[in-house]
Amino acid sequence: MGIALQGDLGNRIDAVLAIAMLNGLIAKMEARRIALCVSRPSIKAAQLADVVSGFYVGRVIAGPGGGVGGNPAGMIGMPETGPAGEDPAPITATLAKKGPDGGPLYTSQIARLLDTADDAVLLRNMLLAQNDGNATIVLAGQASGLSRLLALYGARPQIEAKCKQLVVAIGGYPAGGPDPGITADVAAARTVFAEWPTPLVAVGAEVGAAVPYPGASIEKDFAWSPAHPVVEAYRAFKAMPYDAPAAALAAVLYAAHPEDGLFTLSPPGTIAVSDDGRTQFTPGGAGKHRYVIVDPAQKAQLQSLYVALVSAPPAPRPGRGRGGAAPLAPTAVDASVPD
Repeated sequence: MGIALQGDLGNRIDAVLAIAMLNGLIAKMEARRIALCVSRPSIKAAQLADVVSGFYVGRVIAGPGGGVGGNPAGMIGMPETGPAGEDPAPITATLAKKGPDGGPLYTSQIARLLDTADDAVLLRNMLLAQNDGNATIVLAGQASGLSRLLALYGARPQIEAKCKQLVVAIGGYPAGGPDPGITADVAAARTVFAEWPTPLVAVGAEVGAAVPYPGASIEKDFAWSPAHPVVEAYRAFKAMPYDAPAAALAAVLYAAHPEDGLFTLSPPGTIAVSDDGRTQFTPGGAGKHRYVIVDPAQKAQLQSLYVALVSAPPAPRPGRGRGGAAPLAPTAVDASVPD
């Protein structure tokens, strides 16, 4: 399955963890990442996405600080306009991290809007390159970009043909409180829930709370790299130790393995959005919406999968000639790559 991920990397640490989980799925040849977008018009958020993405494709830049950065896997998608707000402290703290010599530890190729791709256009173009029914979009943030994707000329037939389903890690089910990912752009969320043409599966805040990412893993499972942007972001997001609500991880795992029985789905129905950002699921009718239900007995297994996938080293690059794949050395400096 090709997975396109759009998330709020500044306000949701699970959106950062979700990029790492995709790397783990790629390393096991269980998924492909076809696009990565941030859900707010924030250069800092796009830079963080670029740093984390570049880390996992193994580009390490020589220069002051020997910083990790770059993203040869493709441009980061970002909306040009829409609700933004201030850049949260975890973004700026992670990007400001210094190396032993006092130089920047992490570097990004993104410095201005033109260094990013329009998120709606990027998602449309990446869907066009997929086999029919072999793509899934995962949303863990405001729905502004997906609403604009629906408005692009000719996009809906392509979504229907290429996209197996949309998985959204926003809201609470069957009924939940106001969700920041919805209140940031209520109109966009309403549009997506009402008009998205494929099946839609919602992963609510209750799922993220029931199966959080264990903070103890941050302290022990990433020792293979002396500098890791996901670890830095996790520590910057909240005072340690803490377990992070992880609805975005459940959404990515479900997108990659929808038929593996890791989660239970509700009967079909329809999700509506209220003015204050609440979601309400109504079963029955011709609804194409379902929501994920977690069996408490599955918590330990799911957390074990989360840790194994999120803490996995970068996936190996394809080798040259007949030698097959060669493993990455995450801490080696690739001096052949220009600044």
